[in-house]
Amino acid sequence: MPRKICLFLVLGVLLGTLSNATRAQKSKKPLVVFVAGDHEYGGEQTLPLLAAELEKNYGFRTKVIKSYPDQNAEKNIPGLEALEEADLAVFFLRWRQLPPDQLASIEKYMKAGKPMMAFRTTTHAFNYPKGHESEAWNAFAEKAFGAPPGWGGKANHTHCGHDCSTDVSIIAAEAKNPLLTGVAPTFHVRSWLYKVQPDYPVAGATWLLMGKAVNPNKTDFADNPVAWTWKNSFGGKVFLTTMGHPEDFRVESFQHLIINAIHWEVGKKIPKKWKGKMDIQVPYRGIVQ
Repeated sequence: MPRKICLFLVLGVLLGTLSNATRAQKSKKPLVVFVAGDHEYGGEQTLPLLAAELEKNYGFRTKVIKSYPDQNAEKNIPGLEALEEADLAVFFLRWRQLPPDQLASIEKYMKAGKPMMAFRTTTHAFNYPKGHESEAWNAFAEKAFGAPPGWGGKANHTHCGHDCSTDVSIIAAEAKNPLLTGVAPTFHVRSWLYKVQPDYPVAGATWLLMGKAVNPNKTDFADNPVAWTWKNSFGGKVFLTTMGHPEDFRVESFQHLIINAIHWEVGKKIPKKWKGKMDIQVPYRGIVQ
């Protein structure tokens, strides 16, 4: 065999080996799929910035899917089939009315017992009218995250007013929890405190952080947990925080919490070395039509 042909064959084998090694290395990186559609808090802007940080500094692959054509599109989040390959699904939803085929992708993921994570308004992710074939999805947060089954209702899930903010503190019993690595004992966030007590989080959840309302619109607004973990009935590891105002993402302790929780969800060790504060400067826009 001519020497030149031999060299091409050897080169081809080497390139093939490198290509296979690259694919194998890529496949070892956990895939986090972010699902955004929340009307109000800019999840479609904050989540991509978080995703970029995970890819750049923490060894993850990510995919962000959003309501289309904008955050107010309550009936369409194209691309949910990406959940089939996800190692972790992260939801930031508010009052969606997705069609059955899109709900099926979420249901399949949830019932597979895979890890799930959620921000703030995902406690009321869906808002189907009474009698609708998908009305049961209004209680998604209870089944998936041990959170109140939608806004208001028997649980009286409400908040302390838009002029309110929240002082957050680590719950003493969880001070050494690895998920709280790098999280300050106390810090402040702009999110107005959500009421989830007395019935939520459900029994068996581990409360991590407690919130105290600052300048509430009600005189008797009690302290409430703002972050917890749980294992849902499908066997999935769960992390939920009722924080998630875009200004919360500027707070380094909140950033630490989220990065830690994502590692914990997929079974990776909590990073010993913090890669530095993320530059997330997404303004709060409220509900914009």
